[in-house]
Parts: sequence; structure tokens; C-alpha cells
Amino acid sequence: MSKTLLYGATKIDETNSAYAPAESLAQFQWKNRVFVVFADRDNSRAARQENHLLADRSALDERDLVVLKISGAGVRPLFGAADGLDGEAIRRDLEAPEVGEFAAFLLGKDGTVKLKASEPITDGELFAIIDSMPMRAAESLKPDK
Repeated sequence: MSKTLLYGATKIDETNSAYAPAESLAQFQWKNRVFVVFADRDNSRAARQENHLLADRSALDERDLVVLKISGAGVRPLFGAADGLDGEAIRRDLEAPEVGEFAAFLLGKDGTVKLKASEPITDGELFAIIDSMPMRAAESLKPDK
């Protein structure tokens, strides 16, 4: 299983595409974190990922998370609102694997990729990653969150 955390960089190299905001998901920048699931051919890992995440909808809401599932060129919001998204553009921006391969990506509120996973991640693992981010720590100090 492969998971790559990318949020630990202290200085952003704006010439490196790994640290550039995903243009295709710009509608969420500075408002939501986005978790994108790319479905595999038989959809088994994608279904498992959905089950992990959607088990605790209040935790998703608390972390301002939008969950999207991309199957082929189609985009379906699993949690949160999303309109007018292009699955092919998202796949290209995130440098996701070929159609039919499973992958999951977490984007921070700054629009950059924070996590890439080639196998489903549990909700506990995902929430721990989000909760360790500086922006999330600042949000949890606000009285309304």
C-alpha cells in the first residue's frame, strides 16, 4: 500500500506542480478540503473507501470536507456540494492514474495535494492527517468550530 503525505513542506516551490493548486477544483479553494476518490475497474476499493468515509458524516462536515468520486470522466459528489466539475481535468491536474485504477487524493483548503493513496484509507487515518495540519489546528481554536 502506498500513501504519500505532501503537506510537510515548509517552503512552497511555486514552480513545482506538486505544490500548485488544482485549477479544476478552484471552486473549493479556501472554503473546503477535498477528498477525491478515483474508482477502480470493479469499484471494490472505491466502495470500501466510500464506506470508510461516509460512516461519520458529522466529522466530514466539521472538517469542511467535500468528497468526490470520479469514475471515467464522470464526477459524483458523495458528501458536500459540487457543480460543473470535469473528471478528466481533475484527473489531469492531480496526475491521477489511468481510468480504471484506484487512487485517493486529499487537497487542503489552499488547493494543493496533501495526500496521495493507492489503497483506501480509514476515516481515522484521514482525520488524523487533517487534524495535524496547521490550518485545521487554527480552526479548532475558533469558538464556532
